[in-house]
Amino acid sequence: MIITLKDGTKKEYEGAMSVLDIAKDLSDGLARMAGAAEVNGEEVDLRTEISEDSNLNIYTINDPEGLAAYRHTTSHIMAQAIKRLYPQAKLAIGPSIADGFYYDIDIEGGLTADDLEKIEAEMKKIIKEALPLKRFTLPRNEAIKFMQEREEPYKVELIEDLPEDAEISFYEQGEFTDLCAGPHLMSTKPVKAFKLTSIAGAYWRGDEHNKMLTRIYGTAFPKKAELEEYLTMIEEAKKRDHRKIGRELGLFMMHEAGPGFPFFLPKGMILRNTLMEYWRKIHMANGYEEISTPIILNRSLWETSGHWDHYKENMYTTVIDEEDYCVKPMNCPGSILVYQNEPHSYRDLPLRYAECGLVHRHEKSGQLHGLMRVRAFTQDDGHMFLARDQIRDEIVRIVNIIDGFYNLFGFKYHVELSTRPDDSMGSDEDWEIATDALRDALESLGKDYVVNEGDGAFYGPKIDFHLTDCLGRTWQCGTSQLAFQLPQRFELEYTGADGEKHQPIMIHRVVFGSIERFIGILTEHFAGAFPTWLAPVQVKVLPLSEKFLDYASEVQKQLLDAGLRAELDERSEKLGYKIREAQSLKIPYMLVVGGKEQENGTVAVRTRLGGDQGAVPTAEFIKAIKEEIEEKRLPEQA
Repeated sequence: MIITLKDGTKKEYEGAMSVLDIAKDLSDGLARMAGAAEVNGEEVDLRTEISEDSNLNIYTINDPEGLAAYRHTTSHIMAQAIKRLYPQAKLAIGPSIADGFYYDIDIEGGLTADDLEKIEAEMKKIIKEALPLKRFTLPRNEAIKFMQEREEPYKVELIEDLPEDAEISFYEQGEFTDLCAGPHLMSTKPVKAFKLTSIAGAYWRGDEHNKMLTRIYGTAFPKKAELEEYLTMIEEAKKRDHRKIGRELGLFMMHEAGPGFPFFLPKGMILRNTLMEYWRKIHMANGYEEISTPIILNRSLWETSGHWDHYKENMYTTVIDEEDYCVKPMNCPGSILVYQNEPHSYRDLPLRYAECGLVHRHEKSGQLHGLMRVRAFTQDDGHMFLARDQIRDEIVRIVNIIDGFYNLFGFKYHVELSTRPDDSMGSDEDWEIATDALRDALESLGKDYVVNEGDGAFYGPKIDFHLTDCLGRTWQCGTSQLAFQLPQRFELEYTGADGEKHQPIMIHRVVFGSIERFIGILTEHFAGAFPTWLAPVQVKVLPLSEKFLDYASEVQKQLLDAGLRAELDERSEKLGYKIREAQSLKIPYMLVVGGKEQENGTVAVRTRLGGDQGAVPTAEFIKAIKEEIEEKRLPEQA
């Protein structure tokens, strides 16, 4: 048989061989580092035997696919340790995930953080035992019986959901056997560095009507240094948690009266409104007209748009005058009604509507997370109506707007082109035209992108912008979606240069995505130390004592008159205490005033970053800070 490797190299072998044996033939080093493989496009583990001509790609544990197998094996080691320590525990599922792995278990009384150390110690014993992992399969009926004998009801339920003719695979390591599709490492020995990180609750199969299980999260890396780097990043992320900072800085709050419905506090509203002022400025400069559409519209509208069929489980509904209404989960149908309000010609196109509309989507309570995952949020939508030959130029304009926003905050980002999903509506031809138009726009800009197959919206393909924060985490925020179907469903039209009626193309796009979520991301990215132009309080005036309050008030008035956000600390506390508090509140500038400053008409400037900057005339300070705000400098540039 002939094996074609990823680089095109061909290797000939006389008989069937396992992937691992082929790896050994290629390189002992490759065999030692191998974690999984791909044979003819299908992911397999190293035990897989190849007996015919095939394309082979071997993944090391430094590749994402190999690292996933490494972490999946670690989750099995954790499950084995749990069963040794707590034999009565029932196992559910334990996959690898983006940053590690988890396992859901059903255990009487649950577990605490203190139990993680005991589990880790037992895991180290299992790794030291270098137990080989052996794969075997059983017919469905035998597999059910096998797990029933081991009193694993969750595994039995999973098997019962599989087809009658399915062959069910298991992995055995020592006395422990788990239902699993793989792939896995060859033994427990290669796992070098791991850490169990947290415990959480998780409903069985993600259904809030099912039993709450205990979920143990962990992570694993090939090298100890990589693990330590990751754990340091996690600790830094905890310090930057926007929920913690939001409370400390008085930005927003949550309340049991409305889980998932955020409250913005006065300082949070300053931050939000400052962001929106800039948003409006950029959009008006790019030819957008701002609109506002109702939050509640009748069911027939959402049936026409397709949301009722494709999205109703996430929608809130009500009854008004014995008619069904829906609380909008998206702004686009409202923009369509605005478009329909008057006739249009080709001279009006592209027509650009901008709307910061409050939308509501039902999220399960276990998935809610601060501002990142909420039930009510504001989308900064843009809806463009245009002719087919305008698509490329409009997408280019959108990408440039998004690029400008993200660069302003110091974010790097990557782009994904998401294609047709299984539950889509519309013709093959329309989807092909729409997808090609987005691809052409990205390529004309010279943008690198990856194709995310099957992840488009049900009404059209999209371009997603995934930004990277200062900790290396990625967030999907901006998106640009192309829709042929909605204009068809609503029978939109415009009069062309030929005097005939034509159907416009519709583009949906957001920059922030959710304003609430973007504020959460910004808060963590800057750890609450916002650029001066965004900071809710830009300057704190600190008099040395009560006898300098009058001068301090004069300084504050000059700052306020100059349009700056300035507060005066009138308390009779020691100066050091006031400075420390202002720094803890991440205020960019502190102006200390005493006898010398009063006599000379100056202020002693302190920054949250550089400390004491010396005394300068008040007017000079105002001029400098206004320049910084106008240029929207990032903190390290300030």
